[in-house]
Amino acid sequence: MPHKRKIYISAFDLQRLQDYLDDMDPGERKKVRALEDELQRAAVLPPEKIPADVITMNSRVRYRDLEDDSEMEITLVFPGDADISRGKMSILSPIGTAVLGYKVGDTLEWQVPDGLRKLKIEALAYQPESSGDFHL
Repeated sequence: MPHKRKIYISAFDLQRLQDYLDDMDPGERKKVRALEDELQRAAVLPPEKIPADVITMNSRVRYRDLEDDSEMEITLVFPGDADISRGKMSILSPIGTAVLGYKVGDTLEWQVPDGLRKLKIEALAYQPESSGDFHL
C-alpha cells in the first residue's frame, strides 16, 4: 500500500462527521468507506490549532486536475448543503472526501467513478478556523 501524506481534521469536524455517519443506515454507510478510512488516519487537532492552509469542512478550496489541467473551486460541505451548481461539494463525493485534511500545495491521487484522478491543491480562499469561525 502506498504511503499517504498526513492529513489533519479539527476535533469539531470529526465529531460532526462521525455523528453524521453514525446516523446512516448500514447499507448507505458502506458507500462512505473511503471517508471513514480518511477519518481514521487523520491527525485530530482542536479547531484553533488547525494550520491555516489545511482544508476543513466549509473551506473554499481551488484545486487543479493534473490529468486535464482544469481548475475547480468548491466549498466542502455536509451532504444536506451540497449544491454543485453553486460550488458546494458534499464531503461524501469522491473529490470531497479526497481533499479533506490536505494542505495547499499537496498533490493527491484519488479514485473517482471515471478513473484515478491526480489533484493539486492550489489555494484556500477561506477556512473557517483561520477566520475564527470555529463552529461552522
